[in-house]
Amino acid sequence: MENFALIGVFLFVLFLLLGTGVWVGLALMGVAWVGMELFTSRPPGDSMITTIWTSSSSWALTALPLFIWMGEILYRTRLSEDMFKGLAPWMAPLPGKLLHTNIVGCTIFAAVSGSSAATLTTVGKMSIPELRARGYPEYMTIGTLAGAATLGLMIPPSLTLIVYGVTINESITRLFIAGVVPGLVLAGLFMGYVAIWSLVMRRHAPPPEPPCSMAERIRRSVFLVPVVALVAFVIGSMYTGLATATEAAAFGVVGALALAAFQGSLTWRTFIDSLLGATRTSCMIALILAGAAFLSLSMGFTGLPRALAEWIAAMQLDAVTLLVALMLFYIVIGCFLDGISSVVLTMAVVEPMIRAAGIDVIWFGIFIVVVVEMAQITPPIGFNLFVLQGMTKHDIGYVAKTALPMFLIMVAMVFILIAVPELATFLPDRMRAAPGG
Repeated sequence: MENFALIGVFLFVLFLLLGTGVWVGLALMGVAWVGMELFTSRPPGDSMITTIWTSSSSWALTALPLFIWMGEILYRTRLSEDMFKGLAPWMAPLPGKLLHTNIVGCTIFAAVSGSSAATLTTVGKMSIPELRARGYPEYMTIGTLAGAATLGLMIPPSLTLIVYGVTINESITRLFIAGVVPGLVLAGLFMGYVAIWSLVMRRHAPPPEPPCSMAERIRRSVFLVPVVALVAFVIGSMYTGLATATEAAAFGVVGALALAAFQGSLTWRTFIDSLLGATRTSCMIALILAGAAFLSLSMGFTGLPRALAEWIAAMQLDAVTLLVALMLFYIVIGCFLDGISSVVLTMAVVEPMIRAAGIDVIWFGIFIVVVVEMAQITPPIGFNLFVLQGMTKHDIGYVAKTALPMFLIMVAMVFILIAVPELATFLPDRMRAAPGG
């Protein structure tokens, strides 16, 4: 009973602070402070100073601003225009035609961005005008874009995986590699949905694209070479062990600057804007992480995580039942918090549970990313919905309705991961087994 009272106090203070507009990071610190003052004899001030400094000076966090900066640089290039020119000839013959450019474009940009919002904005400014001009159904244009943009959270470099890895002290590189195959499988499921839709809803199918010769397709593929080469270099350097995640991020920034210069998009204004954009996003995430670290310490002193873990263990839930319960839990809190906040806020309690249940923490990182991806397209806080609302001028209810099939596909992806865990563990285990891995 005492533990439920403790949870009630934590939740009351948290929602009170968030409801009054306090930043998420500061709200987490406030909850931690109240918890230590009311339920422990520890001095909260000294603990807070030490914890914030320790969490903010983690070397693994260095990769975070670098990957964000890489995405910011590429967002300001002509990458979106070039991607459409290179992808369109290859996608046109498929069932669903150019709708696949949303999915494949998001998959490619996700591999150089790490941010769902950046992926959505970059690909959306390319595809929405083009697909509208060609008469594609609006609900499919918006829905596929909303769902596919969430791949920015899974396909490396993923900001959510960096935050998860830092929070549980796990290898960022192994988490990145674990996200490759599930990310591609999810992209394949999205493309399969588009193909089935085009075959079933023939009356909504867009007019056929003009024929394009193989020579013309190959010629236009040149537009994809720079970004694909950058993706291969960043991910390949981590998988082969030539670079850590932080080193790969630094190489990625240099490559993005070179690509922008090659395209003629690198100006002093572009450079400053990308740097300021990366700084703002990095500071926001760092503040959330610092608040979460202090909250984790506070909850540890109260004994709440251990008590909850023991309570779950006493229920003798099998691993699958526990994962389904956690999926439902994260879907609910994802309606009110963004993905990163959901991860850092809950890990202090969830981590002991999954370790006690014998669940692989690398696999669970991919599981939790798929689940928090859903939060990007669930009202009322789904960030992708707001971005699309601004881009398309549709109301939020319409945008959320178009994204519903993609949400259901992500639910199916969770069960595929549970049924075939090797999708997430095969590459990291192989990398660890390799010499120098």
